[in-house]
Amino acid sequence: MKLAFSVTPKDLSELLLNMALARPVFIWGPPGIGKSSLVENFAFDVGLPCVSLLGSQLAPEDLIGVPQIIDGKSRFCPPRLIARDSPYCLFLDELNACSHEVQKAFYSLILDKRIGEYSMPKGSIVIGAGNRAEDSAIVKPMSSALINRMFHIELRASHRDWLDWAKQADIHPWIIDYIQNRPDHLHQKPPKHEEPFSSPRSWHILSDALKAYDDKISDETIGILTHGCLSPAHAGQFKAFVKQIRHKYGISKILKGEEKWPDRPEDRDLLYFLAQSFRAHLMKELIEDEAKLSSSQKQLAHQAKALLKDLSAISLEIAQMTVAQNDDGSALPDWFLVKIVRDLPRLVKRRI
Repeated sequence: MKLAFSVTPKDLSELLLNMALARPVFIWGPPGIGKSSLVENFAFDVGLPCVSLLGSQLAPEDLIGVPQIIDGKSRFCPPRLIARDSPYCLFLDELNACSHEVQKAFYSLILDKRIGEYSMPKGSIVIGAGNRAEDSAIVKPMSSALINRMFHIELRASHRDWLDWAKQADIHPWIIDYIQNRPDHLHQKPPKHEEPFSSPRSWHILSDALKAYDDKISDETIGILTHGCLSPAHAGQFKAFVKQIRHKYGISKILKGEEKWPDRPEDRDLLYFLAQSFRAHLMKELIEDEAKLSSSQKQLAHQAKALLKDLSAISLEIAQMTVAQNDDGSALPDWFLVKIVRDLPRLVKRRI
């Protein structure tokens, strides 16, 4: 499914409030982004019980029920979970993961809110959700007839919405602080191969794991927990972030000359994290037009060259990565790189 627009969790709540009351809605989005919890919260907000069905685990008879003979005539009796007397929100999770036979069973339920002789009470809501084919998830093509019966919207992760929720949900403070510093690490596109990947759900899992230990949790255990939940690159940087907090390291102290770059082999992950934080600071503070630099910015540029020289003495590779252009095309100002080329030519070998 290719949609021209996507919405944040906060936008989705408003859309559901207006659209789901009129027509069935289908929410597209990657695994772990929070589709299920958003629908459950929406149902709670509008005062309806939420009944969830997992499409990938359903057979047609789970919906249409089993036949009974009543007064010499057969009659299908839908399951008690669905056949309710009061209005409710029916959430069809992983709808596009079910078989085509089950999809057919959903047609009248989605369009007419009816199964056989049973009709959902007036005021009931039907919401579907599913992953996309690009998410390396179990999905099956949805028939045009089923697609055409629903309003479609794509959900995207929003670090602001997630942080607002995380502060109320008692998410571990290390995680909140980290996502505030690295909002781009909240969610990663699911990999093609089998390995953990970062998502709002996996950060929640990591929070629960960290809270199961006391404050004396070892660096090794933190590494095990992070690599069991997050994308490998994010896991390494989060571990380094925690080490920075616990051992009082910080890029601000390095910039002030109060601390030096960590040079122990076992602190390589910390060195990498600090170097990336250093790069982010330079990207933020150093403007493109050298002629418009303030005195403090000029001082920072001079200081940055000295720090890059010290960093390259510890790890030339990490120092080169600090000044290299990112995959998204972002780079340090050209005038600053020219100075680096002149004074530290080895440092920008990869760029030129």
